[in-house]
Amino acid sequence: MTRVRRAVEELAPGYFSLVMATGIVSIGLRERGQVVVSDVLLAVAVLAYTVILALSVWRCASYPAAVAEDLADPRRAFGFFTFVAGTDVLAVRLGMTGGREWLVVGLAVAGTAWLVLGYVVPWTAVLGRSAGPVLRSADGTWFTCVVAAQSVAIVAASLEPGVHSDRAALALLAVGCWSVGVLLYLLVGLVVVVRLLLHPIGPEELTPPYWVSMGALAITVVAGARIVEMTAVPVVEVTRGLVAGLAVVLWSVATWLVPALVAAGCWRHLRHRVPLDYEPSLWNVVFPLGMYAVAGIDLGEADHLPIVARVGDAVVWVALAAWVVLLVAMVRHLLASAIRPPGPQPAT
Repeated sequence: MTRVRRAVEELAPGYFSLVMATGIVSIGLRERGQVVVSDVLLAVAVLAYTVILALSVWRCASYPAAVAEDLADPRRAFGFFTFVAGTDVLAVRLGMTGGREWLVVGLAVAGTAWLVLGYVVPWTAVLGRSAGPVLRSADGTWFTCVVAAQSVAIVAASLEPGVHSDRAALALLAVGCWSVGVLLYLLVGLVVVVRLLLHPIGPEELTPPYWVSMGALAITVVAGARIVEMTAVPVVEVTRGLVAGLAVVLWSVATWLVPALVAAGCWRHLRHRVPLDYEPSLWNVVFPLGMYAVAGIDLGEADHLPIVARVGDAVVWVALAAWVVLLVAMVRHLLASAIRPPGPQPAT
């Protein structure tokens, strides 16, 4: 039991990236007609969300000091946004089976969490810090705040076709969150680029969450494609052309980033021999791959770009393969941790 308590106390706030990765790959497979495989991944996503949520509530109730320490750590605090994105991705996937009430619940829960975390995390982890240079801590996890904002936009846009009286409000929320997400990407991107220029990065620091820089672009494309297909209410009509054009530009930038991120991984693991062991942050690689696939599929359909859609079709299978490999690695890691003798207890 001591080992379980220690694991809960040390639970990474970004572990909901497992739900994000599983959910988005399930969405991509569902959109391509692979219903059975998609449903299997949906079941895994629901189970993972339930377990991680229960452990997170346990952690907040029993170890508030550890949670507060994470909120003050620029390298871990942005991981809390994975709860927002994980909730929204799961809500969208459940909504695809006809359960639109899940979209309502997802929008209420994730929207509230995003609003709170959107002010709390930047203050506790960045603006309110007085100890240590914050710039050196800027990394790929910071882009998770962009993913969270765009996930709220996607849920609002997905919910809009099924309502009548609140259609204009949902459209305004979708466009507003999308706009905030674009601005956040520019701000975070600038900070991360300055950090890379001023403070040389070693292979140990080039961690998997840097893939979120591409995933944040991809989810912005998905949100944009969903907005383009919304009903012709005033806020959508005045922004439709801008959103559609920018979505194509951002998809192109995301595509450009993929080879660079692959090369960075080869430089880290092949040239510098950094071990490729399982760690929760590796789900931040699978999620961007899945989101890039869905971005291609949605953008191709919304803007009538068959080449882009075909790219999305191909990447779905790459994302599924990566998900399977990482799931096996996670299960092996958990089993090894369960049978490993407990370490020495700290002296009291």
